Amino acid sequence: MRALALVEAPSHVCCRYRVRAFESTLLASGWSLTVEPLANGLFQRLAQFGRAADYETVLLQRKLLPGWQLRELRKRAARLIFDFDDAVLYRDSYDRRGPHHRRRSDRFKRVVQAADTVIAGNSFLADCALKSGADPDHIRIIPTCIEARLARPTDLVRSSSGLDLVWIGSSSTLTGLAQQRELWERIGREVPGSRLRMVCDHFLRFENLPVIDVPWSESTEATDVASADVGISWIPDDLWSRGKCGLKVLQYQAAGLPVIANPVGVHPEMIRHGVTGFLAATADEWVEAATLLARNPDLRRQMGQAARSWLEQKYSVDSWSPAFVAAIAGVRPLAHLETLSNLHAKPKGMAARELRRSGDFHPPSQPFYTTP
Repeated sequence: MRALALVEAPSHVCCRYRVRAFESTLLASGWSLTVEPLANGLFQRLAQFGRAADYETVLLQRKLLPGWQLRELRKRAARLIFDFDDAVLYRDSYDRRGPHHRRRSDRFKRVVQAADTVIAGNSFLADCALKSGADPDHIRIIPTCIEARLARPTDLVRSSSGLDLVWIGSSSTLTGLAQQRELWERIGREVPGSRLRMVCDHFLRFENLPVIDVPWSESTEATDVASADVGISWIPDDLWSRGKCGLKVLQYQAAGLPVIANPVGVHPEMIRHGVTGFLAATADEWVEAATLLARNPDLRRQMGQAARSWLEQKYSVDSWSPAFVAAIAGVRPLAHLETLSNLHAKPKGMAARELRRSGDFHPPSQPFYTTP
């Protein structure tokens, strides 16, 4: 059995974590996997679509094709899967024109309705597909996953003084970090010895918070993250960000780090407040969390171990490989991987939310910190 994945690039982060991560399991299940960048030229793309007929399954990742091109691919693909881990039907958080984009929305509707299976990275994205007319029976939620065996916590013995925060990303995602400049400056002022390790291809500078430049490399990113004390993630509360699948958080947890993040999007699903990290909604809560972790190396270690265990159970490649293979093969999902078919009669929005597999989010009315 042969599967073809049409992606932005084989080295793109989405392909690495959402397709290639499952390649060994596919091979063990009797499937071969061919990964190709979606051709840019018109004639090259049509030729690529023609070759799609040679495969039992074609996976289109994230790309919203013009209607006539989608029809050409659909005619040739015996089985078509659409995989997405971003709210591709909207503009991004920092576009001054706002999130809504009619052409993207229309293309998204067409592709989720045409696909035999829609693989969404989280419940918000699944709900977007449902509202856009996708068959509830065709929607699967498979989160972005980490190959836990390849991302082990470091044996580095860290100092009990100070606090090395870490943020990993690319220059395209730096805007959110930069917009919270005053928060980072305040942490630098109020948490003695705090530093920020930036694993990126571009770097910011703050007056009060020293920044350690760590040029990103695929071969060293896991070690670079694990060399810090605490991972941080902040995203705006908007439609684009609610579609984010929390890769940063997963990388921190795989490294055995506690995480501080704002309670937006998938953060409350991924972070068990007071157990694997902290969900901080205000600047005061961010400073309180950073101060507590700076003063308590044992707490950092305890939370980091809990975070690693949580990742292995909920977001590891091993735990989701059977579901991915089932989606590729077009068979019914495993019992733990719910479809939307038995929930479609409920109010839209509720159906996808009920697929969340976690949810240990403590609302702000509860104490900020509880003993693990």
